[in-house]
Amino acid sequence: MDLRRLAADVRSSDVLRRAGAKVIYTYDLGDSWEHAIVLEKRLPVDPNTKYPLCMDGQLACPPEDCGGIPGFYDLVEAIADLNHEQHQELKDWLGDDFDPEAFSVNSVNQMLLPMRCLGKASRK
Repeated sequence: MDLRRLAADVRSSDVLRRAGAKVIYTYDLGDSWEHAIVLEKRLPVDPNTKYPLCMDGQLACPPEDCGGIPGFYDLVEAIADLNHEQHQELKDWLGDDFDPEAFSVNSVNQMLLPMRCLGKASRK
């Protein structure tokens, strides 16, 4: 059985059934990016809203293969310190536009747009 396919077929509402329910999602087994997802409360469906929808967040998406949470914070420290021995190497790798503090709800929702189409097709 392909577990990736199984995971793609599971809806959060199948797992998170009551307020306070929590699930841990591991994105990258090598770097161990674990996301704790907690259902804070259920809201009524708004027929004028297109789902999925990001409502809030913080910090930029970490670059792939940066070493998990400790590696990300080491990276943030190194690019902020002009005297750090890896400063220039990491700046070259990331490019000048990387801002670890950046987060945009609008950008996340743009990335979620293709999932909105998939959700409609799978509900038919």
